[in-house]
Amino acid sequence: MLKVEGVHVSIQSVVALRGLSLVVNGGSMVGLVGRNGAGKTTMLRTIMGHLKPTQGSISFDGQDLTRIHRHERAVLGIGYMPEDRGLVPELTVEENILVPIWVSKSLKADERLAFVYQVLPELKEMRERRAMLLSGGQQKLVALARALAVGTRLLLLDEPFEGVAPALSKRLGDVIAGLKGSSISVLIAQSDLNHSRKLVDAEFVVERGANVIAE
Repeated sequence: MLKVEGVHVSIQSVVALRGLSLVVNGGSMVGLVGRNGAGKTTMLRTIMGHLKPTQGSISFDGQDLTRIHRHERAVLGIGYMPEDRGLVPELTVEENILVPIWVSKSLKADERLAFVYQVLPELKEMRERRAMLLSGGQQKLVALARALAVGTRLLLLDEPFEGVAPALSKRLGDVIAGLKGSSISVLIAQSDLNHSRKLVDAEFVVERGANVIAE
């Protein structure tokens, strides 16, 4: 499904990724583990097209992602939940969920909203509230919902449990666990896998932008 091979990325002349490789097979859950600053977010942002690799390759279902405009990643069925949530404060919960759907010609808004509200029914109750009025944990739920709305084939989750109260952290974990065994592939970037070690089928450890090979 997703194959990253020997990717190098520099940010303002600072090398952030040094030949990082990973594979996410169809329908699997994979952990990308590393300390803060190890390169996890950089890897996800590169997959999404926000950063360009200087070396290496990234393919999704056989397609070269580096040749696809970043706004077209959603069209391919890739959903992204950034660590900082990335919501538009002035938009409502529902409008934030719909943002990536608006760029897709194949997804129907009503169908995707119905799916999201089935998975996260608590968001339906607050769908008219502006994102700026939500707590940090609630914003995480909206960010996950937005990724689910468009991520029909692959989800990229960046530190989904970071900075979230225990109750909401458990809720996020339950939702992610519910995807296990489905056709959706999931790549979870975390500082540790305490919340999801039982879920992942494989894990890749990154340190200073490179793979750590288990001894």
